[in-house]
Amino acid sequence: MKKDAYARAGVDVVRVKDIHRSIAASLAATFSSRKGRFGAPLMGIGHYAGLIDIGGGNALAMHTDSVGTKLQLAIQMEKFDTVGIDCVAMTVNDLICVGAEPVALLDYIALEREDELLVSGLMKGLVTGAREASTAIVGGETAILGTMVKGFDLVSMGVGLVDKTKVVDGSSIGEGDCVIGVASSGLHSNGYTLARSVLQANHSLKEHIDELGSTLGEAMLTPTRIYVRPVLEILRRGDVHGIGHITGGSFRKLKRLVGERKLEFALEIPPAPPIFQMIQREGGLTDTEMFGTFNMGIGLCICAPPAGADAIIRTFKRRGFSASRIGAVKRGSGVTVGSLRVAN
Repeated sequence: MKKDAYARAGVDVVRVKDIHRSIAASLAATFSSRKGRFGAPLMGIGHYAGLIDIGGGNALAMHTDSVGTKLQLAIQMEKFDTVGIDCVAMTVNDLICVGAEPVALLDYIALEREDELLVSGLMKGLVTGAREASTAIVGGETAILGTMVKGFDLVSMGVGLVDKTKVVDGSSIGEGDCVIGVASSGLHSNGYTLARSVLQANHSLKEHIDELGSTLGEAMLTPTRIYVRPVLEILRRGDVHGIGHITGGSFRKLKRLVGERKLEFALEIPPAPPIFQMIQREGGLTDTEMFGTFNMGIGLCICAPPAGADAIIRTFKRRGFSASRIGAVKRGSGVTVGSLRVAN
């Protein structure tokens, strides 16, 4: 079988899924070893965040993530003051998918060599992101790994709190629910191995692209949107059945919200922003490859009863986000975008 474009660029999603399953099977063996004051994990591995019962009717949510190969663009452009926002976003946006309020983050910076200016730029972005997420960065680690790291790596680990009775795990998603899509700011922090291989083959990062309204580098370094504040508001005020952060694997991620239940996400995605159209055109990529790799202009999906959809959309718009109904949940399986089957 011919590999898809992402696999040819260096990321084989099928093999990654196999690795994830192997990791989950190994780590599940640790659940029974949990003893002491607090309870066992509340969910299996594979959702957007792990949950531990900490007593008092509360659960601790935990997640860790990184910025990925977007960092190589920061290095090439010598611009480091935005990727810290991405680092925060990739963690807090997953914490809110289980209904948790992010309360604290840790950062990990691995450097090829000591570089005060680079670290100063990273700190600016991390602080900006943390303020936007209304959370605190309470510590972290900096490592000099010159024999292992070329450039730098940036990772965050976050914790959040959620009432155990208000965990959003997708179990209440049902046939007839609507899917609300919230706009992304662009590529966010996923699919960059493929995006870079296509766009940098034909353009310099400093080239102004009329279609994008900026240089290519500026468009590709646009930070990931942080959805914490509007999501916490809709969780307080409305009935939310599921939340999906559209990251690696794109809309395939929605399947984790319903597990093995016979439900299908039938989506109608608005025309993708110019950067996605440019990648598809210049890379000769199929719709399947695009919708299986990139967010295509939708950074977050909210599943909710139709009666509450308009109020959710108004909340996002009042806070400066573009949101609209993009589909519904029906009997079936997997994810479709129009007539295209993205996931079985």
